[in-house]
Amino acid sequence: MSGTLDGRVVIVTGAGRGIGASVSRLFAQQGARLVVNDLGANPDGTGGDDGPARDIADEIVRAGGEAVSDGGDIADTATGRRLVDLAVETYGKLDVVVNGAGILRDKMIFNLDDEDWDEVIRVHLRGHFSTVKPAAAYWRQQRNPDGHFRIINFTSDSALQGSPGQPNYAAAKMGIIGLTASLANALGRYGVTANAIAPGAATRLTATIPQEKRLGGDRPAADDSRSPANIAPLVAYLASEASDWISGRTLGAAGYGVTLWNNPEVRARISSDGPWDLEDLGQQIEKEFRPLAEGLHPSIFMGQVPS
Repeated sequence: MSGTLDGRVVIVTGAGRGIGASVSRLFAQQGARLVVNDLGANPDGTGGDDGPARDIADEIVRAGGEAVSDGGDIADTATGRRLVDLAVETYGKLDVVVNGAGILRDKMIFNLDDEDWDEVIRVHLRGHFSTVKPAAAYWRQQRNPDGHFRIINFTSDSALQGSPGQPNYAAAKMGIIGLTASLANALGRYGVTANAIAPGAATRLTATIPQEKRLGGDRPAADDSRSPANIAPLVAYLASEASDWISGRTLGAAGYGVTLWNNPEVRARISSDGPWDLEDLGQQIEKEFRPLAEGLHPSIFMGQVPS
């Protein structure tokens, strides 16, 4: 197996099924050497089975590629440390971390249990921290500003556009965007880029969402445009040495399209010569900001917003 990722050593979390499995297969086809991790849990994070990670690794090896598996809980920081060590001990180095593991526990905010909030935040945010901390420490030790090292995180349109029934998931995924920006700024001097991808595909997680709440839910699951395999090429490009030019950005991949999101930027500003008078502040805000910001920002979830 050879291609644009020849010899690149990659960790992929959430690799046993869906998008992670598609990414792992394409990476192997392109010559990458893989450490694949998946807890093998249910979509809500309960349970565990090391079979999915082992199966995808075995599939890659049978096809002529290189892969080893790990079935640990990525939200346990010991697992992230172990994955980095496994990559370096098995292949002699680490080039790329792809953070794809995630769970869903969807409820409206007024029905959301503490545990459901904590567990979704834990798996997504702690799960990203778990791998990027030891990976960053390893890359810092290399002192190679031309290392072509990569962190590829997974965010979601649920965060970017405010899914009303996923407050825990939206919060975690928006946190990943902030984490990605911080990593890009902190690690660039060590040859590391960090970017986030908001994917759109039919997976085990999206299958748990009620039909009436699914975006594009009237399309059959067998529709090729909804295949997780459509996400993998963007991930592979960002993992390649050709992508040195982009860092700290959020991209989207869904169907046969790829998008680039704006980073947050100031749209307008007002100021005063001294402490604000409340009445004057209100007048200035309404004059300058209201024409730009009145009402909810348009989003793909507008049809789900209670009237």
